[in-house]
Amino acid sequence: MADISANFLGIKSPNPFWLASAPPTDKKFNVLRAFEAGWGGVVWKTLGSQVKNVSSRYSSVDFNGSRMMGFNNIELISDRPLEINLLEIRECIREFPDRAMIVSLMADNTKEAWHELIKKVEDTGAHGFELNFGCPHGMTERGMGASVGQDPEIARMVVEWVMEAATIPVITKLTPNVHSVVPTGTAAVEAGTNALSLINTIQSVTGIDLDTFVANPNVGGHSAFGGYCGPAVKPIALKMLTTLSQNALTKIVPISGIGGVSTWKDAVEFMLLGASNVQVCTAAMKYGFRIIEDLCEGLNNWMDEKQFKTIYDFIGKSVPSITSWEELDINYHIVANIDQDKCIHCGLCYIACEDTSHQSISLDFGKPYNTYTIKEEECVGCNLCKLVCPVDSCITMVEQRKGDEYLNWKEYQRKGLPLNDH
Repeated sequence: MADISANFLGIKSPNPFWLASAPPTDKKFNVLRAFEAGWGGVVWKTLGSQVKNVSSRYSSVDFNGSRMMGFNNIELISDRPLEINLLEIRECIREFPDRAMIVSLMADNTKEAWHELIKKVEDTGAHGFELNFGCPHGMTERGMGASVGQDPEIARMVVEWVMEAATIPVITKLTPNVHSVVPTGTAAVEAGTNALSLINTIQSVTGIDLDTFVANPNVGGHSAFGGYCGPAVKPIALKMLTTLSQNALTKIVPISGIGGVSTWKDAVEFMLLGASNVQVCTAAMKYGFRIIEDLCEGLNNWMDEKQFKTIYDFIGKSVPSITSWEELDINYHIVANIDQDKCIHCGLCYIACEDTSHQSISLDFGKPYNTYTIKEEECVGCNLCKLVCPVDSCITMVEQRKGDEYLNWKEYQRKGLPLNDH
């Protein structure tokens, strides 16, 4: 069987699945249950100055009958006394010495505050730190969280403060509430961070109650922008991860991938795009800690199928496949094909193509059902019909190249070829 164990900055864990800094990692009771279930590590919920949380705190976006496609929270860092957190961290490490224990930090904006907090946490025996430069609500008003992550120079300064005092590995967690994560990621690496993690939550409003007219979650008739996470943010997380994996400086440090990991397939996608491990939150809050069994089993089986012996055999393997639009092959062309034996004659492909795309599907009225076929000469290979079809593999895309040679947009213009050759 494949070996799914992980070594992140010298921090070893039996698998690459960590629980992200969030409510599931707020106390000993939760963390021990997670370790008993089989999680490889946890990032303890962010420690810092004492805060007071509000009620309620969570809201979500449901889609197509599925709960929590996207999850929103306005919860702050840990509101439990620092000394209790430190005691429980120490106890969890003692009971499960083979699991990764990372502690998220968000100190006040002084060098002294960071140094003091670092010293206290290191005394617990923790294996590493994660610097919370991403929280998009509550803490930003105090010049913390995303306020740090949105300014590369402030991030650089804080990382330098941390590296002066830390004797264990440091991970810098980046905010997605920026045009690009590369400037802050670069500043953090230049300042000495040992690794990066991303994404933190995205600032959001998940919806309005149409009876009370108050946004969710409702706190006594008011609400606030919250942090959005869950399956809905995965495409954004993968894009931002890729930009770090392609950057000459940020790709030299390990990256912990976060943002919508719900299945082993999600985890593999993050690792194929350069993540050395993944962190999970929303899926655990929805399904419970036992999902770790499916995550590990699925990863193991897939690696066996692909004949990968360790996770390091495929980390980053898909990064070269993502390029700029100008480098894509214009001569590559595909057309749709409908398997009439699988077709259920629902007409969704025809409606989508006829109303919103290229009128590339013909409709033949008949009894007892209508028949749909592709007009190959009109099909531009956009994939829409395949995407709306409810039957797996009923519509496939077949390659029909326009030319034998690879031809990108720059060469296309240089040769003076017609802009509309279809």
